Amino acid sequence: MTTVHPHPEEPEPMTTAPSAFPSPSPARQIVPPEDRYATELAFLAAHDDGPRPPAWRLTPRAVVTFVMGSAGRALKLPDDAGVPDGVPRRLVVEDKFVGDRALVERCVVTLAGERGLLLVGEPGTAKSMLSELLSTAVCGTSALVVQGTAGTTEDQLKYGWNYALLLAQGPTRQALVPSPVLTAMSRGAVARVEEVTRCLPEVQDALVSLLSERRIAVPELAGSEDALAHAAPGFNLIATANLRDKGVSEMSAALKRRFNFETVGPIGDLDAETALVRGQARASVERAGAPFQVDDAVLEALVTAFRDLREGRSTEGWEVERPSTVMSTAEAVSVAGALALAAAYFPGDRDVLGLLPGHLLGVVRKDDPADAARLRGYWDGPVRRRAEQGSATWRTLWDLRTVLEG
Repeated sequence: MTTVHPHPEEPEPMTTAPSAFPSPSPARQIVPPEDRYATELAFLAAHDDGPRPPAWRLTPRAVVTFVMGSAGRALKLPDDAGVPDGVPRRLVVEDKFVGDRALVERCVVTLAGERGLLLVGEPGTAKSMLSELLSTAVCGTSALVVQGTAGTTEDQLKYGWNYALLLAQGPTRQALVPSPVLTAMSRGAVARVEEVTRCLPEVQDALVSLLSERRIAVPELAGSEDALAHAAPGFNLIATANLRDKGVSEMSAALKRRFNFETVGPIGDLDAETALVRGQARASVERAGAPFQVDDAVLEALVTAFRDLREGRSTEGWEVERPSTVMSTAEAVSVAGALALAAAYFPGDRDVLGLLPGHLLGVVRKDDPADAARLRGYWDGPVRRRAEQGSATWRTLWDLRTVLEG
């Protein structure tokens, strides 16, 4: 029996199934601030030539302008300032953080003084966004971040190992895998630790020596120059912590002393919060390729209800029983986006305002189902009173009270 082998230059045909994993698209759901605001950052770097702390991309004054915006005023570059191609000579800097300018200035001064910065506050008050903006303006990136959880280890704050190289070569600099914090130290950049109080106390304590001595020991590399990693000028750390999570893993007194604490509170002005909710919700819906079609009256009712329930008092001064869940601006943005998507994908099926009670019920019941009764109490109080005063929007909402019985 003769066996016929295929010619080596003519391989047997092979049928391949389509890949289950298509090539990744360059589009991103969320563009990091260093990319989204690249033009502003380049403009501000040329606009303000004042003194800068070591390794900072912008002056402290320009950092504040980047975060808070130029109040609608167009800034103009000096005639002799050189700028990269594509950067205009006049620019209105977008306001990105709705809050107290003095708070942002204190944060910038803290970072300029090479002191750790801890942003605390209720969930949904834009602590993470503020930390991203500050790190972007200071060092050009917000990506050097560790997400704190109960499972976060000390290695994630310091360094780990490539175990294949470790087995092959032993402990060497090439086998060491730096954490985002160690990378920031070597670059003279800003690292971020989100939800630091969710980390276990022994993991938090790794930050104590790091913030005081500004170095990380690598005992496995003892005897080499890499056994001690020193922070380059410009290195700093921004951490965030939710007040609601304070009891998860209380920070030690030693670690607290290494930080300057700044409290980020809810937005104080109704119009400012409404504008923020509108802008954030519009952006999220437009990313989905849908038009934003939520009336201002609906948005104002949404934000007003959130503020009343959050503060325990209506805008008119009527007492409101607060639910246990946090009625944050971030949650309001989420509800506004859901209303806009419903209007876009199910046009004409139902009035958008009619969907608001159900969404509010979903928010207040997250922490405690009994909070549904508190929401009904809000309906029987401020919502009913506003309806009796002649407001068409609140009259419609009052007529929908039965939705809350579900």
